[in-house]
Amino acid sequence: MRKAKPKKRVILPDPIFNEVMVTRFVNHLMYDGKKTIAYDIFYTALENVKSKFPNEEKTPLEIWKKALENITPQVEVKSRRVGGATFQVPTEIRPERKESISMKNLIIFSRKRSGHSMAEKLAAEIADAYNNQGGAFKKKEDMHKMAEANRAFAHFRF
Repeated sequence: MRKAKPKKRVILPDPIFNEVMVTRFVNHLMYDGKKTIAYDIFYTALENVKSKFPNEEKTPLEIWKKALENITPQVEVKSRRVGGATFQVPTEIRPERKESISMKNLIIFSRKRSGHSMAEKLAAEIADAYNNQGGAFKKKEDMHKMAEANRAFAHFRF
């Protein structure tokens, strides 16, 4: 490589839970630099999650983390040209990318949902992911199925 790797930016923890992961999620959720609105949506969604699971002993933040864990893929397929053919080669994912993919999938499928506010849609998607269902969980399962189906091409790894 000609250039040096770019430095990782330091992300400050969020004001309420003091978690860097929450800030990262809010940064993905944010539109046009409106971070305050994104935080508001996230915290309202966690309140909605709390009301959806009244007899759960876990906190809403723990439920959200478990939901993210449930939709985090372990492997993905990358296209690789060998000779004249293109193969879908299954590869393991780096931990930072795993986290990023799971957060983005949760947000994408929340936005696709029907509902009044983004906070409601996000809360519903978090609840579904916590219960191993919903669009984001299905996407993870499809990713794993595709990797399993193309396991024969794993020797083409880069």
